[in-house]
Amino acid sequence: MYTDRNLTCGDCGATFVFTTGEQEFYATKGFSSDPRRCPDCRRARKNDRDGGGYGRGGGGGAREMHEVVCDGCGQTTQVPFRPRGDRPVYCSDCFRSQSPGRR
Repeated sequence: MYTDRNLTCGDCGATFVFTTGEQEFYATKGFSSDPRRCPDCRRARKNDRDGGGYGRGGGGGAREMHEVVCDGCGQTTQVPFRPRGDRPVYCSDCFRSQSPGRR
């Protein structure tokens, strides 16, 4: 039913083989189009995308942390967002005590 096919990578322009096994896998997953990237470019893109992100799609790279003073206890802490100044910012312990549903 399937035969190996040569495809051209949309990123690097290299020719790569879309094997019968890969085609069967794509079919079982319901993918209707051929891959546009060679295995090396797919791997590089995945590493860029997942390189330290949180959850699916991650955002890539390490999270930028911002040093703040906790509005609850006054200790210096770091948060993964840039405070706007219009809302209080808490360290992890104070945040948990402010949000009873998040323990």
